[in-house]
Amino acid sequence: MWKYTPIKGFFYGNYFYGICAIALSIDTSLQLGLPLNNPFYYALISIATVLYYTHAYYIDVIRQPNMANDRSQWYGLHQKNVEKIQIIFTALIGLILLLMVNGLQPHFDQVHWISWALIFALLLISAAYYHQLHQILGKWSLRHAGLLKPFIIGLVWAGLVSFTPVFFYDLSFPGQNRSLDADTWLVFLNNWLYISLLSVLFDIKDVFADAQEKITTWVILLGVKKTLCWLVFPMAILGCLTYWGIAFMQNLTVFRIVFNSIPYVLLITVCTQMHARKSILYYLAIIDGLMLVKAICGMIGTMTI
Repeated sequence: MWKYTPIKGFFYGNYFYGICAIALSIDTSLQLGLPLNNPFYYALISIATVLYYTHAYYIDVIRQPNMANDRSQWYGLHQKNVEKIQIIFTALIGLILLLMVNGLQPHFDQVHWISWALIFALLLISAAYYHQLHQILGKWSLRHAGLLKPFIIGLVWAGLVSFTPVFFYDLSFPGQNRSLDADTWLVFLNNWLYISLLSVLFDIKDVFADAQEKITTWVILLGVKKTLCWLVFPMAILGCLTYWGIAFMQNLTVFRIVFNSIPYVLLITVCTQMHARKSILYYLAIIDGLMLVKAICGMIGTMTI
């Protein structure tokens, strides 16, 4: 089924990432008992996510085309369409930001300075990850951090889907400062750990490319089997047990605890299938798809608190 162009376009064009960003952001608001944000917010994070990933991959493919790579072939075939969509998305982001700043600017000084500092730090880390986004610094990037790479990816994603929804809530309802609450940071840490583990699994796909670039990832350092057994399995179990402990302290219902535990069970299950070579679409749809599963399970769990 992976041969159909619409499916490839959906995943290679990074639109699936945009959906994951929206779903996880909604889940954060529901987990914290907050109202959903303005539709402009969800449009902004979704379009920005698609624009970010597509720009990085597109520049890389244009400079170093690899026709043996299916995604590179797709970008080469759809180069003009990709460029047009990137221009449109950039314009949309500018328009949305203009509207949001115009409406929320009177509330800016009522949000704690620490929250603002965290937002700017998140933007800087995001920009520093791909050297394609800051070419003035040459080829240096946080992607070459090696063993820290998956945790940097998890940090940025957790910031996007766990912190920014609450930050926008603080902007919309001045004086709340919920973005600095302990509950917000528990959700943040939960998503950080989970998405970091998905990023470790993704490094299995990039093992040859990382080796050529001399990036020492966990997979290169330990090998696939040891990475799964010594890192992913223990951390997934630890993450699930930690969530159970927090859930019981907060007197959450068994229904909610069970649904929020399903993503960890699926993560461990997927790990058992990672010894065989997988296609890039498998990683995009199944591995990254666990982010969407996590969001959906979390939303279902909040239906009964």
